[in-house]
Amino acid sequence: MKFPSTATMIRVFRGLAIAEAFSWAALLLGMVLKWVTRTTEVGVEIAGPIHGAFFIGYAIAALSLWAMLRWPFRVALLSGLSAVCPFATVWFERWAGRRGHLNASAAAASRTTAQETAGV
Repeated sequence: MKFPSTATMIRVFRGLAIAEAFSWAALLLGMVLKWVTRTTEVGVEIAGPIHGAFFIGYAIAALSLWAMLRWPFRVALLSGLSAVCPFATVWFERWAGRRGHLNASAAAASRTTAQETAGV
């Protein structure tokens, strides 16, 4: 089985971070319609499973990138916590990008350096 490249996983992760945030917004709107205005439950019935799918996809992508890019535990923990707070996945994606945690070439360079150090 062929796994996606690191660059592909980074693109998928960035897309899922944005999609997860939009699905949070849809779910929050659905909850307002259900619990505050008491008009309909359709918003929650539709947005709930969609948000759940994006949430799980984001979590899998974050775990994959943790392994592929060899993130420090703190970065991986922040990626997980960001999925729990509404809209924080977009913040994390931007933060990680600025700090170089979403850079495929830097990960390849650090992997090569680690292999040279280990004598592989």
